[in-house]
Amino acid sequence: MSTATTQSRTHRGARRRHHRLYPFTTVLRIAAQLRGDPRTVALVLVVPALLLILLYYVFVDAPTPPGHSPAFDRIGPTMLAVLPMMLMFIVTSVVMLRERTSGTLERILTTPLSKTNLIGSYAMVFGVLASLQALILGALVLGPMDVPLAGPVWVLLLTAVLDAVFGVAFGLLASAFARTEFQAVQFMPLFVGPQIFLCGLLVPTTAMPALLEHIANWLPMTWAVAVVTDVVEEPELSTDSWWHLAGLTAITLAALILAAASMRRRTR
Repeated sequence: MSTATTQSRTHRGARRRHHRLYPFTTVLRIAAQLRGDPRTVALVLVVPALLLILLYYVFVDAPTPPGHSPAFDRIGPTMLAVLPMMLMFIVTSVVMLRERTSGTLERILTTPLSKTNLIGSYAMVFGVLASLQALILGALVLGPMDVPLAGPVWVLLLTAVLDAVFGVAFGLLASAFARTEFQAVQFMPLFVGPQIFLCGLLVPTTAMPALLEHIANWLPMTWAVAVVTDVVEEPELSTDSWWHLAGLTAITLAALILAAASMRRRTR
């Protein structure tokens, strides 16, 4: 065997090993980029906690009718189904648009890394942030705020994580249809706003007009709020809540797949 042939095979083997390691390298690059962007990390980890604390003090002196629990005991846990989705949607869509407008995304997509691996890398990094966010909010609700739960704590935290990862997935998907960071932010009131109004936070979905109730029953935030309400009030999770958790998981995976399929290799 000639020296040239041996060198060629060695080079191909090294290139294949590099291709297999590239997705992991991308995860490290995204994580390093976030470490250098403390404002984004603060928006994910600190701002939700501050908003929850502010909401707690809004209700702390509110009168409670006899025989009723304090209003925050219902509203506080529900925030774990609202804040993560809203903030992770904004952060993820803007970060991905920043990658595209700076030309970083196009350079990455000229490598052997597939679009699916790239989306998966972003979902993995922001999924870790989402988990930390859920732990912080859960610790506040169950610790200093002393909100009683009838059901298992882990379901509350799992719902918050799934809700946040869903926000990540749809933030990545929305970024594929926006040309600027401002356009990405504009998707927020269109995507998140109606869900906040219809999820059951302000008015129970059963008390809404029939059309709005039907729409609300198909919204992911409604599913998350329903699970949280079930955890607050019932010692065991209902069958509907398990279906809602499964629906959140399925729609998150579908959004990630669509985000990868719709990602353009060139910026318009």
